[in-house]
Amino acid sequence: MAGETSWQSLGKSKLSSINSSIPSKWRLSSIPSIEEQRDVTGAFIQKSLSKEEIEITETDAVGIVEKISAGTWTAEEVTGAFCHRASLAHQLTNCLHETFFDAAIEDAKRLDKYYAQHKAPIGPLHGLPISLKDQFHVKGVETSMGYIGWIGTFMGRKGTGQEKVFESEMVKELRALGAALYCKTSVPHTLMAGETVNNIIGYTTNPKNRNLSCGGSSGGEGALIALRGSPAGLGTDIGGSIRIPAAFNGLYGLRPSSGRLPYEGMANSMDGQNSVLSVVGPLSHSVGSLRLLVKSLLTQEPWLHDPLVHELPWREDQEKEILNLADTTKLAFGVMKHDGSITPHPPVQRAMDIAVKTLEKLGHKIIEWKPPNHKRGQAIIGKVYTYDGGEDLHRSLALAGEPMASQLQNFYGSKPTGQANASDISANNVAKREYQKEYLEYWNSTKDLAGTGRPVDSFIMPLAPFAAARPNRYTYLGYSSIINLLDYTSCTVPVTNIDGGIDVVDKNFKPVSDQDKEIAEDCKSTLSLIACAANSAT
Repeated sequence: MAGETSWQSLGKSKLSSINSSIPSKWRLSSIPSIEEQRDVTGAFIQKSLSKEEIEITETDAVGIVEKISAGTWTAEEVTGAFCHRASLAHQLTNCLHETFFDAAIEDAKRLDKYYAQHKAPIGPLHGLPISLKDQFHVKGVETSMGYIGWIGTFMGRKGTGQEKVFESEMVKELRALGAALYCKTSVPHTLMAGETVNNIIGYTTNPKNRNLSCGGSSGGEGALIALRGSPAGLGTDIGGSIRIPAAFNGLYGLRPSSGRLPYEGMANSMDGQNSVLSVVGPLSHSVGSLRLLVKSLLTQEPWLHDPLVHELPWREDQEKEILNLADTTKLAFGVMKHDGSITPHPPVQRAMDIAVKTLEKLGHKIIEWKPPNHKRGQAIIGKVYTYDGGEDLHRSLALAGEPMASQLQNFYGSKPTGQANASDISANNVAKREYQKEYLEYWNSTKDLAGTGRPVDSFIMPLAPFAAARPNRYTYLGYSSIINLLDYTSCTVPVTNIDGGIDVVDKNFKPVSDQDKEIAEDCKSTLSLIACAANSAT
């Protein structure tokens, strides 16, 4: 096309390849505009599925494994149903980077053959379709991570002999457990955004309201799972990238502490930056599904193949102890409704109130969470994200000469800036350790307030100031990234949906800063998009 640059041509070609990989029998005859159909979940997507496919794809991961293990469903029919629904999800939201449906069906057939011969599943994930964020390397499949310059290469390098041959450690483990791998999901190039956008697939939208963001950087996972195109998927998190898409799409998303699950052999941004490690974790529709994936992966003893994984198997005795504690005594929770920097929007405030009132009704103790100032922690992790001045990100973009998405330009600029030296990094690591120590001692001090003889069992706060951001408006990561700095295990729990009839702007609102005022203004615009319909989950 006249006037088209090389990177644009490459991006269009790759997008065409992704779209063409969807079997013709699963292609929609027409795709409604956002104005015609904002919400493509539930009844809308069900119209293109059979009764049997709806039943399969709307069963959670635990139920699917039980049905296959009992011989009620075959791995092949389950995998086929999810391949179909994932195809529909992509056409509606741009959530896929790669499909390998034929390979998945062949794997499923082999699993069915094994079951027929042995009358038992091959592993705890036998026949379970699992989607993967486009950081996982899978044999026969490309990893672009949203970069046009990575197309046809191994992480931007040509002629390595590893292209479409190398597999990430967790991929090997999932196969050994019996999982059926069938697609890789969209990410923002660089991975460093709370929205999902790149120059290949464009923008991945929120399936509940396509005017809004699906989150990022595991945004394709969030959109796909929300549309039931996957029963469970695996994403990564260095600043909220599992939890943000989970929150925006009404899902459970688990960010484990570093060293819990294997990251070995995965593509990444700023690889080698070790002050705050990216971690891998699951997203799904139920707590049971998260448990199934984590417990299953730990049976593979990942510490034998990833030197950063702690030798820490699933501990049944501790799980029973914790469940017994929750059943027989009251628990104590710290609650932070405002981090001192940005005021959560009305639907998020309401969700927090629902959570607090529910816990109180169940007899649990609530105390106000007053930890060390989060602004200090945010300043520390902000330095971590820019140790190399954006060199790694800009280098990958420069491979094809493509522009950086506008969502990232405010933070990383149009070109690399000065890099931190060894002394700067050491000083920031000391500041991080001291902040972690101070936070830990504050947590210990809550023993005097909890009324249980223990410090609070957990603390609860918003994941983001908004239920779902508008495009180009995810401008505050403070609520999510503080957890990465502390390296705490964190889980997103869906509570409710936006209700335009209840969630109205507070006329007496007084911002604490210019940024707080700006984000509050976004609330007015977002609620106007919602009108009176119940939309994106908080």
